[in-house]
Amino acid sequence: MTTTPPPWPGDPLPERELELAAADRAVDALCRTRPEGGLLVYSGAAGIGKTSVLARVRARAAERCTVRTTRADPGTTAVPFHTARALFAPDLADTDGLAALLGPHRALAGPALGLTTPGDEPADPQGVQDALVALTARAARRHRARPLVLVLDDAHWADGESLGWLAALGPRLARLPLLLVVAHRPTEHAAEESRPHLDALGTAARLRVTLRALSPEAAAGLTRRALGTGADDALGRALWDATGGSPYELAELLARLREHPLDPGADQATAVRELAATVRGHRLADRLGGLGPDAARLAWAAAVFGAGIPLRLAASLAGLSPGRQATATGELRAARVLNPGDTVDFTHPLVAGAVYDAVPRSLRTTFHGRAAWLLTAEGHSPAAAARHLLEVHPDQDPALVEQLRRAAREHLAVGAPDAARRCLERALREPPEHHLRAHVHHELGCAALLTSPADTVRHLRTALELPGLDDTLRADATFRLAQALAHNQQMREASLSVAFAAATTEPGPERLRLQAAHFMYDAFRATEDDGPGRSRRLAQLADPLAGETNAERALLTLRAFDGMLRGENHTVVAEFCERALTDGHPAPGLGWTDTAWGFEYPCLAGITYAWIDELDRAEELFGEAVRAYEISGWSGGHLAFAHMLTGAVLRRRGRLAEAETRLRESLRLADRIGTGLPVHWDAVCLLVDTLLARGRTADAQRLAEARGFGPPYPDAMILPDAPSVHGRLLLALGRTDEAVAALEAASAVAERGRHNPVWAPWRRDLAGALATRDPERARALTRRLRVDAERFGTPTALGMALGCEAALAPAGAAPALHARAVAHLEESPARDELARARVALGLATGDRDQLHRGLLLARTCGADALAEQARSALA
Repeated sequence: MTTTPPPWPGDPLPERELELAAADRAVDALCRTRPEGGLLVYSGAAGIGKTSVLARVRARAAERCTVRTTRADPGTTAVPFHTARALFAPDLADTDGLAALLGPHRALAGPALGLTTPGDEPADPQGVQDALVALTARAARRHRARPLVLVLDDAHWADGESLGWLAALGPRLARLPLLLVVAHRPTEHAAEESRPHLDALGTAARLRVTLRALSPEAAAGLTRRALGTGADDALGRALWDATGGSPYELAELLARLREHPLDPGADQATAVRELAATVRGHRLADRLGGLGPDAARLAWAAAVFGAGIPLRLAASLAGLSPGRQATATGELRAARVLNPGDTVDFTHPLVAGAVYDAVPRSLRTTFHGRAAWLLTAEGHSPAAAARHLLEVHPDQDPALVEQLRRAAREHLAVGAPDAARRCLERALREPPEHHLRAHVHHELGCAALLTSPADTVRHLRTALELPGLDDTLRADATFRLAQALAHNQQMREASLSVAFAAATTEPGPERLRLQAAHFMYDAFRATEDDGPGRSRRLAQLADPLAGETNAERALLTLRAFDGMLRGENHTVVAEFCERALTDGHPAPGLGWTDTAWGFEYPCLAGITYAWIDELDRAEELFGEAVRAYEISGWSGGHLAFAHMLTGAVLRRRGRLAEAETRLRESLRLADRIGTGLPVHWDAVCLLVDTLLARGRTADAQRLAEARGFGPPYPDAMILPDAPSVHGRLLLALGRTDEAVAALEAASAVAERGRHNPVWAPWRRDLAGALATRDPERARALTRRLRVDAERFGTPTALGMALGCEAALAPAGAAPALHARAVAHLEESPARDELARARVALGLATGDRDQLHRGLLLARTCGADALAEQARSALA
């Protein structure tokens, strides 16, 4: 892309030596034997010289590096991934190396970069961003011989999707042979959605430089350089006073003075101030007035289209023939409005902005409408034309509404939900025909589902209040509304929304889908009004079902999950799981990436298996989830949840170090999409539980405090039982009174009919806390724990209950109970529980073999504190 050269092209930039030296050092680091990448950010007001600095950086880097550069433009701020496409244009044009560049992410990166046609389904925005980061890393490695330098000017005008990619890339640059150089105005000039990305780039930068105005001495030197040594310091000072040291305004004034020197007899200061007024603000566009109507219309059309559009299209928009276009183009270049070339390229963003502001408002709207039509006629997609449609005045135009809806679908398909939202919000202002308004609100709600649950709730509720949706769409809108409410920690509202819809829907598949969702969201509530009653109603509905349809399979999944929580016999629970699955896998339509029913049902099946000691089945299901999300590019909340579930299985197996790693990865992924989400609570709860099992109490405490883990808890149920885990943390910290109170509060799960002693092991911990202060209560707790464990019947539950009973039993009875606990836990997949039981048996009997075996198993599990206890006993 051409850029305006400074008025001193061959000379050093005045007072920019330190800024350029920083870039030289970054390029030196990039070109070492072991390349060190990085990020440089230059910021400053309009006209402060950012473009000139970047031009010099590019020129110096090009001697040793491969340089890719682009300049963002206000006209493309609303075009998703436009900046990414522009930066990689030369690499994307290399058809021989394109397949290797895209790698396994072609299905995600291809549509975003305009290489392949978008699919019919929305793409996961986080997945697309990750695909572009991976593509950038491959591009950097391809250019090792001449390391890659990416230069982005006017980043404050870049589209939000591209800025999100660069912000995600920033922290990785030190490990890549890649230098990113960015220049932007202060962030208040950027779109609101872009500001966090610019701030993130600044945080990740090796160096962040704010460019300052030139000094009076620099202005005097430039004046002599441009006008000759005869120019005195007084003129230089007058120029500095008039421009405030702005390099752009100073360069413009010097160019004017070279063409039209001041009258020797004139008052220099007054003349310079008057001349300076013509190069800033609205006066910048006044120079068009003397160029004739053709030049003005061509400039206006070019400003509406924005940079990079062929001048012939701008001329067509202005209504100029090829001959008149040539004349007008020459005049605009002579007046330093446009740079040479066949595409729209203003000499400076200030000029482009002033010209755009000068377009009469009514003509501007007309031009935007015609620009959209011209782009469509040229074969561009609805998404490319949409940015112009956003500027057209509402006029109840059904065709425009349909264009915007098509553009929104395309934006969603490339992973740009914010762009889709803008199109649909504009479509609502048109407005749509009465029978389509519910459809547009429904589409808006779906577009915002991943980025703004509150907007999703508002639009879907409106869609359901309006006429126009058939039963299928109405059920879909209700289902997605409930998802958004649950995502927003509003479980009661989610449950009520599907319950009401189910009651008003005719019998059939959609009603069953809604009924299943009602049971599910009620089960997810931590403070359910009538848990036992809901369980009875669910059992009456689901027990006779064979699992022949997805609605039946969904209900059977819920029945299995509810039975697991209630502590029903594990063999009965497993039989419900078998009926809910097809050959041990989710049925078509109920899979991990199927959106009609949601991922919750296979997730609940896997969780159920994990807590009835069927960990191989759970691991297989959750492994499928991770693979499905990675293949589909769902690297946001869904992948975070899949890693959390895999971590839960590892925790249940007693592979504590591996569980910790997987759970931390889940948190890292979840943090990218927000905070306080259900996956955060689950991952933190499991991680605190895992750290306690490892004996790392201080780490668990720091994590709990940093993440706000503790009461009050959200209305959504946390995996596993959060009050039980929090009570155990307090016990480990020695805060026994607080622990007893917390574990007493955890007993509320029993009041709701949930008696699974492994999911909510509060009785075991409370019995231990009360052993000395209230032994009778402690023994009562162990007796009930034993009853629950025998009813549930898993080896883990029986072994844990016997171990708890043994810890409180008289010395003579304890060894036999410890031995029985070991025998049960030898059949359990929970290796850390077996290690704990062996150490307890060894301590109770003095059996060094049991202590030694417990020590080895504890080390294998990563239960460090338990291993140290066994080692000390052996010593």
